[in-house]
Amino acid sequence: MNAIMKAQSTREKLRIADLHAFYGESHILHGIDLQICQGELVTLLGRNGSGRSTTLRAIMNMVGSRTGSVNINGHETIDMPSHQIAHLGLGYCPEERGIFSSLNVEENLLLPPSVRSDGMSVEEIYEMFPNLAERRKSQGTRLSGGEQQMLAMARILRTGANILLLDEITEGLAPVIVQKLAEVLTKLKERGLTILLVEQNFRFAAPIADRHYVMEHGHIAEEIHAHELKAKTELLNTYLGV
Repeated sequence: MNAIMKAQSTREKLRIADLHAFYGESHILHGIDLQICQGELVTLLGRNGSGRSTTLRAIMNMVGSRTGSVNINGHETIDMPSHQIAHLGLGYCPEERGIFSSLNVEENLLLPPSVRSDGMSVEEIYEMFPNLAERRKSQGTRLSGGEQQMLAMARILRTGANILLLDEITEGLAPVIVQKLAEVLTKLKERGLTILLVEQNFRFAAPIADRHYVMEHGHIAEEIHAHELKAKTELLNTYLGV
């Protein structure tokens, strides 16, 4: 049993315990507990206002204040500033994407700092995102929403991050682009990357996720494994208001 627990702990990339987050006097997260192992894709599901995006920001220490424990790649980070957390291998892709719209695709890809030594090369990025290869000289403002989303993710992969925090990456995108993003996330899982995904589009997330944490009122209400989805569909619909 000890050997099994040790094996699990060495694969564990992110562990959160009793995480509370505040914006001023507003208490948003109320004791979040979750863990993700290497190569897992885990979703945070819930209605708007349930605290999903705040959980990602709290992991990055981008909230007013936080308490509890956030262990990333074996390091306790609760008192660390955001830039130090990124250097532990965490990549955060916010809903607003954060690309440099005045630069072209290739310039955007050459700009990110290397936080770890195993970042993907520009050639690898183009292989994974053929759309970006075709638009390499196009300015950020000329890209479609889907291409901007791909570029935002590609910039994170260039840094060498091995844990990805992705916030609503399919919102407002055409189905063909959503399908392409599903393929990319599957490939990243196969490469051993660890992914925490905030997503409204459950049809997109369900086939590629290993587990789902359902959030309600700033806490985790339910953990559902992929093999339990069928049995817990009704419960899930109740939480999500489907």
